[in-house]
Amino acid sequence: MTKRKSAVAGMFYPESCAEIQRYIEHFNQAASKPTFDVSPKALIVPHAGYIYSGYTANLAYRYAALKCPDIKRVVVIGPSHRVYIAGASVALYEAYHTPCGELEIDLTYAHTLQKEFAFLDFHPNAHEEHSTEVQMPFIRHYFKHAKVVEIVYGDLAHTELSRLIDAVLREEQTLLVISTDLSHFYTQERANALDQTCIDAISRLSLQGLSHGCEACGLTGVKALVQSAPNFGLKPYFLDYRTSFDRTQDASRVVGYASFVVG
Repeated sequence: MTKRKSAVAGMFYPESCAEIQRYIEHFNQAASKPTFDVSPKALIVPHAGYIYSGYTANLAYRYAALKCPDIKRVVVIGPSHRVYIAGASVALYEAYHTPCGELEIDLTYAHTLQKEFAFLDFHPNAHEEHSTEVQMPFIRHYFKHAKVVEIVYGDLAHTELSRLIDAVLREEQTLLVISTDLSHFYTQERANALDQTCIDAISRLSLQGLSHGCEACGLTGVKALVQSAPNFGLKPYFLDYRTSFDRTQDASRVVGYASFVVG
């Protein structure tokens, strides 16, 4: 069996399953209750180390699991940080390793997407990517029996990625995960201002707003979802925002994180 091996376990999240469970239990003890009631079709979540953005991401997965426990497939889309990719890469392995056990990769659906979209190929070295990998322990915890599809994109227009997202959103019992962090390495004050621009634009489904003052490493994925959402009558619901300052208490160079439910 071919496996997508963990590349950042022990760096972005614990190598130990018991330690991952402790993180999630801690996040859930501190979790606030959302004020909205919606059936999620997609999530926007951050991808930094769990000590920085795990709480923010966990809120989205926890909500999705409570509202849609029958999810059969999770498609995770994130930006490439390590290697240049023309277009995007879909993981054509059979299983995805996590410290808490393996997730089955939906190879059949991955091949279907690859045949439909010319920009989608398979570049093995693209799948040592943390933006997608850090999501998998959450998926293993909340959707243990779901199959997964991992897509890492590089040089790709959001309009092209939006066509693929349209196809994913048409699938029943399928959850889409868009991975992104927000601004990087500004002061806390400046980061808050930049990140609020992103949060407001996502909340209003404004592509124009995302193109003027929003800084996010996964901006292409966010734009693609914002373009696709109205086609399905979907709206974004804001969950949480914070920066690395909450952990480090260093306000001189922070990274921003936010999470949304889209349904």
